[in-house]
Amino acid sequence: MHSGLINRITINPDICHGKPSIRNQRYTVELVLDLLSSGMTQAEIINDYPNIEREDILACLEFASQLIKVKSIYKASA
Repeated sequence: MHSGLINRITINPDICHGKPSIRNQRYTVELVLDLLSSGMTQAEIINDYPNIEREDILACLEFASQLIKVKSIYKASA
């Protein structure tokens, strides 16, 4: 399901080297996902990063969910 929150995620080559970020700010999707996977709650993230809103966190999760929905995954050789 596409909620429209994903529109909060921007990709701008001038911000964070083009990594997906929140509303053209220097908070990347990667950062938010790392914080969540470390066990931080949404409230803790918002407390530590006041410019991040609850909807931004949900947008990061939606963005990640869309990325993982691929038709095929190939093993990369090192």
